[in-house]
Amino acid sequence: MDPSSPKIVVLGAGVVGMTVAKLVQDELRHASVTVIADVFKEDTLSTIAAGIFRPGTSFRGSTNEITQKWIDDSWNYFQDILKTPEAAQAGLMPISSYIFSKQNYHVTRNHLIEHLVPTYRPVEEDELKLCGEGWKYGSYFETIKTECGAHLPWLERIITGKGGKIINGKVDNFASLNQYDLVFNCTGFGAKYLCKDNDLVPLRGQVIKVKAPWLKSAFYGDYDAYIIPGFNGIATLGGTRQYDSYNLNVCKHDAAGIMDRCSELVPALRKAEVLSHRVGLRPHRMPVRVEGEVLDGVKVVHCYGHGGYGVMTAPGTAMHAVRIGLDTLRNSSFKNKL
Repeated sequence: MDPSSPKIVVLGAGVVGMTVAKLVQDELRHASVTVIADVFKEDTLSTIAAGIFRPGTSFRGSTNEITQKWIDDSWNYFQDILKTPEAAQAGLMPISSYIFSKQNYHVTRNHLIEHLVPTYRPVEEDELKLCGEGWKYGSYFETIKTECGAHLPWLERIITGKGGKIINGKVDNFASLNQYDLVFNCTGFGAKYLCKDNDLVPLRGQVIKVKAPWLKSAFYGDYDAYIIPGFNGIATLGGTRQYDSYNLNVCKHDAAGIMDRCSELVPALRKAEVLSHRVGLRPHRMPVRVEGEVLDGVKVVHCYGHGGYGVMTAPGTAMHAVRIGLDTLRNSSFKNKL
């Protein structure tokens, strides 16, 4: 096989899968790249997410060094796009953020990004009065946000513009893909069934989308409230992290709790127009799975299990997955397996 022109298929059209497909095309100009998925763009979990770059401690690779490299690589990837005229089309925007706590200063710190972002500092005394009452500790930081409602179509245009194919379908086993030289498994929670992976657990999330054009900064309050502005004056209010819950229905009690917590943080939100309630099952796995193996005679590279941090860490994990894939094509072995 000529390693410069392989037939490659990516399973999954969320932000991880589409980023993998783009990076494969960047690395192998003559490759035939196909994306197969049963949901696309606005129907993916990626579009529910607020997409702010703020990884949490529940995101982890197989080592601390790998985790940090994924995060650093993702940040640099997004920064490169921000410097181009396509930043807005790609759904990227810089955003400032506050995180407040009534209980613990350490809640407001984030060792994974403090060295990366342009600013990460303790708040001034008067900044504690920006939100409600009773906040004792806080940090301010500057970061970025990826709006997947724009980012996924942007990726699709790039992929199809370079000859990539997008197919609506569902794959139940890897044996059916033996016509491809390499398979990237970016099926998110679907990998639980495709790979029979019992380490993959749903982390149910519910959010509220509201009209709040006056909101210019993101706000976090302790462990269970966040308010993240986006494009077109639409903000995401959250949230919930319900471990091992498969409930995809909107819960009125969760909605009321989210609104109460977020309004305590930013009281003006009580008057905001509610546009929609969204629910999704985050594919939580510890560690996130980025590795290769041969299944049913098919060479597969897995890239799934990002939990609530798939949007922000898609580039770094995708880069790692593509490196493993390229090594596989060139050496016909998985020497780079994690």
